[in-house]
Amino acid sequence: MKILIINGPNLNLLGTREPDTYGNVSFDEYFSTLQFSFRDTELSYFQSNIEGELIDELQKADKEFDGIILNAAAYTHTSVGIGDAVKAISTPVVEVHISNTFAREEFRHSSFISKNAKGVIIGFGMQSYDLAINSFLKK
Repeated sequence: MKILIINGPNLNLLGTREPDTYGNVSFDEYFSTLQFSFRDTELSYFQSNIEGELIDELQKADKEFDGIILNAAAYTHTSVGIGDAVKAISTPVVEVHISNTFAREEFRHSSFISKNAKGVIIGFGMQSYDLAINSFLKK
């Protein structure tokens, strides 16, 4: 199984950004943990702060991967383009958020991605990624 994790804006700052909300582990560190935990799964990772690059990566990943885990971060609530890209591809996408977006500002309660995602995992910290991977492994 091949799974691509795509992270959006500011997630390159995990480990130092708002540790009370996001923890103190960088995503690179956590990605190593995921690779160790899911040794039989080919995991790839892409991060960008640029909306168009996230869309390009979704389109490029279509049919190349068995599943995509997408944490579009703030773009979740603002990007019709990313939502349209998820709708346009055939590879299933699981939307992931580290924090509980419903416990945060009102604007974070909506998503342009959820409607076309296979599922949504919110609020389990970095373990949200483990849960998303497992959702692809347990059909």
